[in-house]
Amino acid sequence: MSAKLLRAFTGPTRRATIQDLLLLITAAVAQAFTFNLFLASSDAAPGGVAALSIILHHYTGISYGLLLLGLSILPIALGFRYLGRFQFLIRVALVTLIYTLGTDYVARFLPAGGITDDPLLNALFGGVIGGIASGMAFLGRGTFAGTGILSRIIQLRTGIPLTQIYMVIDGSIILLVGLVFGWENALYSLIMLFVWGLATDYVLEGPSVVRTAFIITDEAQAVSQALMARMGIGVTRWTGQGMFTAEERSVLFCTVSRPDVKTLNTIVAEIDPAAFVVIGQGHSAHGGMLRQAGRKTKAPKSL
Repeated sequence: MSAKLLRAFTGPTRRATIQDLLLLITAAVAQAFTFNLFLASSDAAPGGVAALSIILHHYTGISYGLLLLGLSILPIALGFRYLGRFQFLIRVALVTLIYTLGTDYVARFLPAGGITDDPLLNALFGGVIGGIASGMAFLGRGTFAGTGILSRIIQLRTGIPLTQIYMVIDGSIILLVGLVFGWENALYSLIMLFVWGLATDYVLEGPSVVRTAFIITDEAQAVSQALMARMGIGVTRWTGQGMFTAEERSVLFCTVSRPDVKTLNTIVAEIDPAAFVVIGQGHSAHGGMLRQAGRKTKAPKSL
């Protein structure tokens, strides 16, 4: 048993383990503040056990922390059985305990009505800070106990896309928010849910700072040489076939930073005005070689 508990918090290095712990603790504390300042004070929440605890508190008067903890027990138990045993249990239990018990503790030092009466501000800031906290928990290889765990279990056992399961479960809970507190609160809860998801994705994936370029051209050699010489970027080439003409065409691939997209388009247009260029989004580019001033230098880890 002790060996399993130890492995649950053992990362590749001691430093990684400490970073995970700091992320989980910070996420839990931030979530406790978010719940008191923006969710409970406005009777709105992006679904999950947070919304259920607000509804039950309305009828029972039981403290939010105890309700959050009680509602988290079943998801933790199911997650322990289906999602990872002790590796899952320890991290989720840690972040959940700090969050739920911390919710009642920090409430003593915060204004009972939150910091604003504006429901839109509560929805926006609750979504942003709550989403950041959720993302930090994921980065620490943990998560908050709730509908996310149930959704993941259902997805694994049924194959239904995770987003659809989230919509059904959290949508149903937000429907309850509307029935209890009014439909305006439900609408603000939907806004919070949307912003929450965006903030979580931003923390996990970072800003979209890289642009990927696919260039279909008959002047592959000239275009690639110009891009490498004038922009200092690496270029990869492979051969494709146009399905309409059945002719073979060269396809070039490279990554550039956002400010360099216009330069890339200009260079390609100068050499091959008939080239077909598609620009996509990426979050980072790692490794590779750059050719600058006739010599090779190692590429930065992200462009």
